[in-house]
Amino acid sequence: MSRSENSADEVILVDADDRPLGTMGKLEAHRQGLRHRAISVIVRDRDNRLLLQQRAAGKYHSGGLWTNTCCSHPRPGEATHDAALRRLAEEMGFSCPLTHLFTAHYRASVSDELIEDEVVHVFGGRFDGTPDPDPHEVAAWRWISPDELAGDIDHQPQNYTVWFREYRRRFWPAMVG
Repeated sequence: MSRSENSADEVILVDADDRPLGTMGKLEAHRQGLRHRAISVIVRDRDNRLLLQQRAAGKYHSGGLWTNTCCSHPRPGEATHDAALRRLAEEMGFSCPLTHLFTAHYRASVSDELIEDEVVHVFGGRFDGTPDPDPHEVAAWRWISPDELAGDIDHQPQNYTVWFREYRRRFWPAMVG
C-alpha cells in the first residue's frame, strides 16, 4: 500500500459559503459532482521556482497531467491547514511551513466522467530540498520558473489539470508572489 493511500476517504460536502453539510465517499462525490472542500499546496524554492508534480497514471482522475505541488481533501474533522501539511508529506515526502494564499471555487468535468465541484483552500510554502514523492501518487516532478510555467500553461493547457489552469487564470499573482 502506498504511504498516501486515500481512495476510501470521505470528503466534506459544503455549501456555497464553505459550511459543512455532511460527508460522502470521495469517488461518489465526484461522480455526482457535489460541492466539497479541497486543499492545494504550491511550493516555491529560494529562486521562486514552483514545484510541480505530474499525477501518476493510476490516479482516479487527471492521471498523467501536471499540476501544483500537491492537492487533496481534508478528512472529516480535519482542518484545511492540517490536511495540507499531511498531504504534502504523504505525496511529496517532505514538510515545510505553509500559509494560506487564497480560496477558490470551481466546477469542471475531469477524466472518467467525473465532476469536480470544489471549494479549494490553497496554501503556499518554501522548500529548497529534494522531494521524495510517493510513486503511486506522483509520476514525475520538476522545478519551473513562473515565466516558463505561464508560457507552457498558456500554450499547452491540455498538459495541466483543470484546477491548476484555473489558478493560472484567476490567481497568478498570489501563486508566484
